[in-house]
Amino acid sequence: MLPIRSLIATTMVATTTGLLAVPAQAVQQATPTLVGIRAAHHNGLDRLVFEFRGRVPDQRDVRYVSKLIADGSGRRVNAVGSALLRIRFAGADGHDRNGKVTYGPASRTYALPGLIQVVNTGDFEAALTFGAGLAWRAPYRVYTLTRPSRVVIDIATPHRTVPVRAHFLDTARYETGRGPHTTGVRRPVIPPATAHGALQRLFAGPTQAEKAHGLRFVSSRATGFSRLTVKNGVARVYLTGRLTSGGSAFTVADQIRPTLKQFPSVKWVKIYDAGGHTQRPYGPSDSVPESLEP
Repeated sequence: MLPIRSLIATTMVATTTGLLAVPAQAVQQATPTLVGIRAAHHNGLDRLVFEFRGRVPDQRDVRYVSKLIADGSGRRVNAVGSALLRIRFAGADGHDRNGKVTYGPASRTYALPGLIQVVNTGDFEAALTFGAGLAWRAPYRVYTLTRPSRVVIDIATPHRTVPVRAHFLDTARYETGRGPHTTGVRRPVIPPATAHGALQRLFAGPTQAEKAHGLRFVSSRATGFSRLTVKNGVARVYLTGRLTSGGSAFTVADQIRPTLKQFPSVKWVKIYDAGGHTQRPYGPSDSVPESLEP
């Protein structure tokens, strides 16, 4: 018979062959698993919460970076924002024993004043990493809570915002041939660069709730935009990525135009590819590069 002290320090775990005695300390030290990510706006801040099953990860590192790099592959990861936060949890997993992701979508968009997007950048060798795209480089605070285990990041939102609309493909309208084929959704942006902010929010895509209602962002392989100018009623948008229509009559241009033409200062929209080409660079007309033609 085991001494009482040994019994107290032992947990019985069921196996296929019976019961296996495992030290309780080993059970308690199981790797924390991320089970949820959520965000909401509170007075003066956007709150980003990572919830874990088990304990809070022992090592947490949150810092501003110039770019996001995928763990393992070393490839650059795109996230929409004027500032990027890297969020890293060492000694944590984001998947179960079968390799299934435990926290939901790897990329998600928020219609919040400061927080635009959160993307996963790694779940590699018990290191779990995310990037957060922000509208502005703002002060932040990191702390933990228990029951359940959470890591909380409060991002200050001291700036004033104004509402604009980002226009996404409405799949229900498009599939039935009803126009318009886009639906505009509200986003908060920081003035005076409201057109730039609206375009950022467009490239971040719809929120999870908006996706559930059939809204989609058609990228046409554009990865973002490098520059936007508005002068004499003409908005010029310089896209990045290897653009292609894929033979479709609906492209990223069909979302960019209504997103920018909501502003009184924009009458025409000229869209350029990564090489700086568009079909009608001059005159009062809209224009797209040849690669976006069906």
